[in-house]
Amino acid sequence: MAMVGLFWITPDAVYVGSPPNAIGGGCVRLSADGLEAFDLDGSRMWTWEALRSAVVEDVPVEGPAGRAPKLLGAMVSAAMGAFLGEGPPRMRLRLETEYGTEEVMVHSAAAGGYGAEEAALSQDLLARFVAGTAEPRTVEEWGRTHGLEGTPKPDVRENLLRTWAQA
Repeated sequence: MAMVGLFWITPDAVYVGSPPNAIGGGCVRLSADGLEAFDLDGSRMWTWEALRSAVVEDVPVEGPAGRAPKLLGAMVSAAMGAFLGEGPPRMRLRLETEYGTEEVMVHSAAAGGYGAEEAALSQDLLARFVAGTAEPRTVEEWGRTHGLEGTPKPDVRENLLRTWAQA
């Protein structure tokens, strides 16, 4: 599994935020056909053509602190969350359709938050999926061939997001 921007990528699927987890939170899977949300109420599906926009809100962003304090903070946060029964930060996926606004809550997959540039590139890619100017199959294919290699370094992730936005 690999995290690239706001996306969690496995050889089998691409998710906005974290994949399905034991905490019971929802998840959103991307495919060539559209977005599929899974939560306690079941599942909902939106085709790319049915969407006017898709924006991830409440994205936790990395602070300006160095890597060591960020990792320590993430470990403390995770430990406290486990102790208090809380999960990772939640993000809101706001979907605009011809019928109005839909919201889906997903969990962040990034301990300590996302880099600002990576988050912005992810939002752009998601907007391009909705507009039909980028192809989700490109990310799915990368997941099939690289999804078990782990999360790439930040500069590689940003370059992947830029490349996928042009595909």
